[in-house]
Amino acid sequence: MNEEKFFEDYCIGSSRVTAGRTITETDFVIHAGHTGDFFPHHMDAEFMKTQAFGQRIAHGTMVFALGVGLTASRINPVAFSYGYDRLRFIKPVFIGDTIRTRLTVARKEPDPKRPDQGRVWELTEVLNQRDEVVLACEHIHLVQQRKH
Repeated sequence: MNEEKFFEDYCIGSSRVTAGRTITETDFVIHAGHTGDFFPHHMDAEFMKTQAFGQRIAHGTMVFALGVGLTASRINPVAFSYGYDRLRFIKPVFIGDTIRTRLTVARKEPDPKRPDQGRVWELTEVLNQRDEVVLACEHIHLVQQRKH
């Protein structure tokens, strides 16, 4: 869905939550194949039975990619992703967990390099089915300002 939202339209503290998505073994295998990350923490069930978590844990990069992908249900044609800061993997995600993403506008300011745009920082939190934050970061958007 396209939703045109200019810099002036963003309100500090406003938030939205995406739909959920259940993590599967297929996700683990596909992500390992795409990235080359076949570490036993993700791929070796028998090894992980001997570790603190007792089972395989999802790749942090996969949780990030899927969590961000869930937010793509709304496309803002006057905004562009400038990047992500302060990425943290807070809790493990397991096969069978269902994740969703909460986005909260944290701050905004005019862009110092582009007079017709502003920067908007969204706190991006991936939650599991128990409402625990499993991943957090800041997503920075470049957003067009209204013409004056």
